[in-house]
Amino acid sequence: MSHLKQELRRIIFGTDTKAGKTFDLILIVTVILSIIIVMLESVEELRDQFQFQFFVMEWLFTLLFTFEIALRIYCAEKKSKYIFSFYGVVDFLSILPAYLTALFPGLHTLGVIRALRILRIFRILKLNRYVLAADELLRALSASKAKITIFLGTVITLVIVIGALMYLVEGPENGFTSIPKGIYWAIVTMTTVGFGDVVPQTPLGQFISSSLMIIGYGIIAVPTGLVTVDLVSQRMNEYYTTIECIKCHKTNHEKTAHFCSTCGEKLQNK
Repeated sequence: MSHLKQELRRIIFGTDTKAGKTFDLILIVTVILSIIIVMLESVEELRDQFQFQFFVMEWLFTLLFTFEIALRIYCAEKKSKYIFSFYGVVDFLSILPAYLTALFPGLHTLGVIRALRILRIFRILKLNRYVLAADELLRALSASKAKITIFLGTVITLVIVIGALMYLVEGPENGFTSIPKGIYWAIVTMTTVGFGDVVPQTPLGQFISSSLMIIGYGIIAVPTGLVTVDLVSQRMNEYYTTIECIKCHKTNHEKTAHFCSTCGEKLQNK
């Protein structure tokens, strides 16, 4: 492998050198600027006034990113590994909308997908602890999936029943033209969003609406509690043991403990 190729690979794929960190930080700043341009172009007043400038800047960013991807492929140790990796796919998707604009006008607005490239900051700043925290949260969600499934099933059943009931109570004359419309209203009300496009007019309908809003506040808190319990359980399993003290029968001792924290008795299997 040529010296140039090795040096490029060290800068582009490496983050343990000053040059590598500088390259990635410049890349992230460029990505952020390109996203800002795409967002500003969606403002009609700005687009009418600076259409040519936006066009030039968008293609400038696209060509820069294309050149960067070509360099990555050129100096990658295993080209297919980079191309089909998560970051490789995101890199290609970030420039694809610009090239497809000729066939599908307006598609360049999908360039905001470049925001995913900012995920490289995790690698640059060595934020592995945040990745580990995300894994811990995913494990807690997985452990809670049965409870969450039952909870969602209960919520779906409730909004169907309330939606049908409101259709009977209010009727089409008050905006509840069908049961699906009533279900839509029940979901919006239960989540405390309250768009106001469908509003109950009868006293009974308003009473049901008030009750549903109060229930909604309680329902919002349930999933948080379920996940929190599993997070605490994981921490307990990680730092504490289920060994029982033979004298006072206390459990949940720290894994590094040799004696009971309550009575001082020596713990078994220690």
